[in-house]
Amino acid sequence: MTPQNELLDLLQELVTELHRGHCPPPVTLDSDLERDLGIDSLGRVELLMRIRERLGREVDEDAALQADTPRALLAVLGAPPPEAATAPAPPVEAETGAVHGLPIAAKSWNEVLAFHAEHHPDRTHLTFYESDDRLARLSYAELLEGARTTAGALRARGIEPGDSVALMLPSGIDFFLCFYGILLAGGVPAPLYPPASRARIEEFMRRQAGILDNARARLMITTEEIRPFARLLKQQVATLDGVPTPDGLRALGAESAFVPRGEDDLGLLQYTSGSTGQPKGVMLTHGNLLANVRAMGEAAQASPDDVFVSWLPLYHDMGLIGACLGSLYHAIPLVLMSPLSFIARPRRWLAAIDRHRGTLSAAPNFAYELCASRLTDQDVEGLDLSSWRLAFNGAEPVHAETLRRFSERFAPCGFRREAMTPVYGLAENAVGLAFPPLERGPRIDRVDRRRLMDEGIAEPVAEDHPDALELVSGGRALPRHEMRVVGPGGRALPERTQGELEFRGPSASQGYFRNPEATADLLDGDWRRTGDLAYLAEGEVFITGRVKDVIIRAGRNIYPYELEQAVGDLPGIRKGGVAVFAARGEDGSQERIVVLAETREKDPETLAELRRQIEALALEHIDSRPDDIVLAPPRAVLKTSSGKIRRRACRELYEKGLYSGRRHPLATLGRRAGIAT
Repeated sequence: MTPQNELLDLLQELVTELHRGHCPPPVTLDSDLERDLGIDSLGRVELLMRIRERLGREVDEDAALQADTPRALLAVLGAPPPEAATAPAPPVEAETGAVHGLPIAAKSWNEVLAFHAEHHPDRTHLTFYESDDRLARLSYAELLEGARTTAGALRARGIEPGDSVALMLPSGIDFFLCFYGILLAGGVPAPLYPPASRARIEEFMRRQAGILDNARARLMITTEEIRPFARLLKQQVATLDGVPTPDGLRALGAESAFVPRGEDDLGLLQYTSGSTGQPKGVMLTHGNLLANVRAMGEAAQASPDDVFVSWLPLYHDMGLIGACLGSLYHAIPLVLMSPLSFIARPRRWLAAIDRHRGTLSAAPNFAYELCASRLTDQDVEGLDLSSWRLAFNGAEPVHAETLRRFSERFAPCGFRREAMTPVYGLAENAVGLAFPPLERGPRIDRVDRRRLMDEGIAEPVAEDHPDALELVSGGRALPRHEMRVVGPGGRALPERTQGELEFRGPSASQGYFRNPEATADLLDGDWRRTGDLAYLAEGEVFITGRVKDVIIRAGRNIYPYELEQAVGDLPGIRKGGVAVFAARGEDGSQERIVVLAETREKDPETLAELRRQIEALALEHIDSRPDDIVLAPPRAVLKTSSGKIRRRACRELYEKGLYSGRRHPLATLGRRAGIAT
C-alpha cells in the first residue's frame, strides 16, 4: 500500500470513530482537517499517536500540527524524520546556587529582576525545551542583560513610559527577553496568542486588529512569518508604528536601558476574549501583580527549593503570571515547554516533572483528563511523580471525576491524591483568588441538584442520593483578599446560598483599558464582580455557573453547563462544541432556550434523530424542551482563546439570524456580525 493510501485509510478510520458511525465525511487529500473532518487539537494528538504506532513513523511534530490537509501531512511524512534522542533523558541536577533572600521591598517587576540578577546572577531562572534532548537555559544575569538590550532598542524605536507594546511570540527565550524588555523600557506588555496555523495567518491577524487598536499599541513584536501581514494591521491600527522581530531589535545595537517604575504604574494589559464588541484589556499595575504573586506564594508555601514545570501558553494569565512571574519572584527554577509540545505528546509534561523533580505544576482540567484517559501503560512505565507536591487545576470548570481518574491512574507512579489542588481565579484579580488548604486534596461537595436550581440552596446530600450534583471547591480567599456572595441589590448572602461571587483585595484590577462600560459592570464600590455564580461553605468557594448564562424559565434557574456536557457526549456531536443559551425570539418578546451543537452529519434522518436525543437530554437535565435546536457546522460555537464557550457571543449571532442554516462558515459568521472570532 502506498504512503498516501495508508495515511488516507488511517484518517478515514479516525474520522469514522470521531463521528461514531454517523455518516462520517469522506477524506480526500485536500480535506481541511479541522473544518471538513472535525480533527481538533486533541484529535491531532490521537492522529500523531496512530502515525507512530500504525505507520511506524516519527514525524516533525511542529510541522504535523501545522498541517491543515492530508496533502500537507503527506509532505511531512515524506520529509526526513527528526533526529531521535539516542537514550532516555537523564535526570537533571537540581539547582544548587544559593538564594540570598527575596525582593520583599520591590515596588515593580523591574526591581524584582534587578534584585535577582544582583544577588544570585548565575542561578538558572529558565530551562526551555527546544526539543526533547535540547535545552536552552537563561540565568538571572542573562535575562537582565538581554532584557536591557531589548529595552534600549524599544526606546530607540520611540517607546515612552506607559506606551503599550503587543507581544505575539511563541513560548521560548525570546518571549522572556522581550516581555521583560518592554517592562524595562517603561512600557506595558500586551501578550497576544500567536496563530495556531500558518495557513490562516492573514485571517487570524485581521481578528487581532481590534485588540491592537484598543491597546493603542505602538509596536507589535512578532516572528518573521507574521511580519508580512503587518500591512493589514497598520491600515486598521492608527497607533501602530512597526512590527519588529526580536532579532531585528537586537540588531539595532542600541544602548541598554532600565526605566524605573512604581507599584501604581501599569504593568500588564491582559486581554480576555470577552463576549463581543470592544476587547477587554484587564489593567494590572506592578503592584497588583506583585500582590497576587506574593499572596499565592504564601498560600502555596513556595520557596526557591521548588521547581515549576509548565507547558501553559504565555499569553494566558495562568501561564504568564502564575508560572512565569511567580517563579521569578520566588527564585524558583522554571522548566518550560511549548503548548504544542504537550499537545503533540502529553507524556512530555509528566516526564519533565519526573526528570527535573518538579514540585509545582498547573494545567486546566482537560490536560489532567487527557493524561488519565489517553496515556498507555507503556507511556507511564517508569514515571516517578513523587516529587510533585502541588498539582494546580484551574482556568476552566474542574470535574470531580477527572480528579479521581488522574489520582488513581498515576498513584502507581508516586502521585499523591493530596497533591491535587483545584484553585479558582480570574484575570481581573491578576490570576489567583482562592487556594485550598495544602496537603488536603480536593474537597468535593454533593448537593441536591433540584434545590440548588429551584431555590439557590446548596443542601448537602449523601453520596448515593439519586439527584446529587458534585461540585469541587476552589479553596479559600488568598491572604489579604476577600470573597463574598451577593444576591439582587448587592445584599451579602449566607453560606450555602447561591449568588454572584464578588472579591476585593490588593490584586484587584481597576478595570478594563479604554472600556468604561465594561469597567462599570465590573465595579461594585470597592468590590469587583466576577460574573460567576457560586456559594460559600466554611469559607470555601464552589462555582456553579455564570450569572449571565443563567436561563430563567417559569421562575426556575436553568444552568447550561450540565446540558452542554451531556449533549457533547452524543454520537455525532462534537464534544466541546455545544452552547446552551437564552435568546429573544423573532418578535423580541419572549426568551427562547436554544441548543447550538456542532456536527458534521448531513443525513436528514440522522439529524432528526440527534434532535430527538437532544430534546430527551434537555428534559432530563433541565425539565424543559428547547425552543430551538441548531445543528451547525464545526467551529460555529464561539470560544475564548482558552477554550471557554462564549455563550453571549453565540446568542448575538443567533439573534442576528446567522445560525439559521449550515451555509455560513465561522469566519463568515464573525465578519458579518462584527465579532472577532
